[in-house]
Amino acid sequence: MIFLQPKHKSIMSKKITAILLSAVMTVILSAICSGQDRLPKGAPVEMNKEMFLERITDYKNNPDEFKYLGDKPALIDFYATWCGPCKQVAPIVADLAKEFSGRIRVYKIDIDKEPELAKLFGIQSIPSFLFIPKKGEPKMVVGAMDRKTFREAINANLFGKE
Repeated sequence: MIFLQPKHKSIMSKKITAILLSAVMTVILSAICSGQDRLPKGAPVEMNKEMFLERITDYKNNPDEFKYLGDKPALIDFYATWCGPCKQVAPIVADLAKEFSGRIRVYKIDIDKEPELAKLFGIQSIPSFLFIPKKGEPKMVVGAMDRKTFREAINANLFGKE
């Protein structure tokens, strides 16, 4: 019996290690295969220049044409961490991202981290919101909006509903 106990612990230890390793690999593979946004469903995604070129428009190779690359209409919130009105509207943007989850993509661009993107769209006042319908021209709206006005702007600019 004394000789079996250490062997038994070793087998149990190996089984536990194998189970934990399997669980970790499942989580990693799930994250890799889960799609383009790695945040909770409906959460705004922080966007950088590389993501913009892949998901919105490749202005480097097509400087004269805005060709939307996304699979759903998009809303881009141009903001800064020091901006009071940006902080006030952030919870509204997050709530609307959840409300319209699966129908639109919501991105955030920090103009201090991505000045080239801010310059590309002539951002001079924040918050500024770029509404990009699946087809048609994007539209910029400047300034904070309340929840009702924001919802109306999403419906009008992304879905053509008044």
